[in-house]
Amino acid sequence: MAEPYTIVIGLEIHVQLLTQTKLFCGCKNQFGLKPNTATCPVCLGLPGSLPVMNRRAFDLALRAALALNCSIAGFTKWDRKNYYYPDLPKNYQVSQYDLPFSHDGWLEINIAKDVKKDYTPKKIGIIRAHLEEDAGKNLHDESGKGGDTLVDLNRTGTPLLEIVSQPDMRAPEEAIAYLEEVRLMLREIGVSDCEMQEGSLRCDANVNIHVPQADGKPHATPLVEIKNLNSFKAVGRAIAYEAKRHYEEYKKNPENFRFGKLLKTTAGWDDARGITVVQRHKEEAADYRYFPEPDLVPVVVSEAEIAAARAAMGELPQAQRKRLADQYGLTAYDAQVLTAKGRPVVAYFEEVAKLVGDGKTAANRMSDLIYPALTERKEEISAFPISATAFAEFVTNGPANSQDRRDVFKLMLDEKLDLTAAKAKAGIKEVDEATLRAAAVAAIAANPKAVADFRGGKDAAKMALVGAVMKANKGAPNDVVRRLVEEELAKV
Repeated sequence: MAEPYTIVIGLEIHVQLLTQTKLFCGCKNQFGLKPNTATCPVCLGLPGSLPVMNRRAFDLALRAALALNCSIAGFTKWDRKNYYYPDLPKNYQVSQYDLPFSHDGWLEINIAKDVKKDYTPKKIGIIRAHLEEDAGKNLHDESGKGGDTLVDLNRTGTPLLEIVSQPDMRAPEEAIAYLEEVRLMLREIGVSDCEMQEGSLRCDANVNIHVPQADGKPHATPLVEIKNLNSFKAVGRAIAYEAKRHYEEYKKNPENFRFGKLLKTTAGWDDARGITVVQRHKEEAADYRYFPEPDLVPVVVSEAEIAAARAAMGELPQAQRKRLADQYGLTAYDAQVLTAKGRPVVAYFEEVAKLVGDGKTAANRMSDLIYPALTERKEEISAFPISATAFAEFVTNGPANSQDRRDVFKLMLDEKLDLTAAKAKAGIKEVDEATLRAAAVAAIAANPKAVADFRGGKDAAKMALVGAVMKANKGAPNDVVRRLVEEELAKV
């Protein structure tokens, strides 16, 4: 049943870039270091220290912006965003305000359309993607006894790309699909590892609802920015909860929710309790007192630099899906699953598909066997014991029966056997069609009741005969046996 309102969602994604050093100094950009050991006068904001821009960070950000189809500004500057947090020692953040280096982009995502696992494409607008430095991290005492809050400044000054979407998403599932696409794309082009558990991908969700009115002009609830979302599941749960909370509040007093009556707020997400907790009124741009950063020169971007960044991107996931579907006859679902595994898995698939000569069969066998094995073994395809060439031979010459396929594949994987040795150990023999036909004739002769039932209109009786032939000829192709049984039954 549809909800009596429309959810309006925009996301702000913060991505740490894969650089060796921080954005404006030479300190290490590395997760997991001992607290406060990757700091210097620049990232601590000590008097007299001067920042210098990390060229690698800008190049990666430029690559990401182009992948997001953003327009690139030829001239961009830095700004100081003033706010006072314990984990921001300078009491301001170097960011970009009125002249971001990229703006007005879009990203196409795939929305699951129905239970048939088909997809509908949707474009999500990108308002801007800009560079800024990260803040540190507060470590709170969670004992409930009111202990100290510790501050780790290792993250301070880490290069951060902020991607601000248009409010184009209308369901939690769309927000998750957008997040997944951003993460996959940034990983594929080498911009970030996007590890949410390490804080290199963080997300804030801006949520409100529109409630239809008789005059056709919907009431819009005030925007709530939800922070502390540290998993895709949390993003979906928080959005769904906040939308329902808005509607319950709206029903109590609709007149309070006309534009301008209530203030925008910032809320935290309490994942354990599954609720949002309002923290403060949301700041506007004027509250941050932006002004140009006096210690950094503006950046001028040339066409040559844009061309180099575009060349470094490689094939993007959405374009890759379309090519795989066209070139190998895959469904939209198959292509979606395949590209989600990353470029190395796609390369493995393409080698298998070309050797087998059937992309759909190659995709099916990888979905049945390779993907679960990679998950179970927690292994990357580059370390997988079965090469693409060996797997292609398995697909072409391996058992036709699904259970036999799994048995042989497991032997190849666990005991590192080749196909021939694995089939022999599994007790699977090569059986020619003449032998199978003779077995079908024998099964029909030995099972007169099944034959009589089949003649009486019980089509399922045929499967008992097929099963008898398969049992006597382990590894025989099921479709071949079925055909031969049908042919011999027609002669009886």
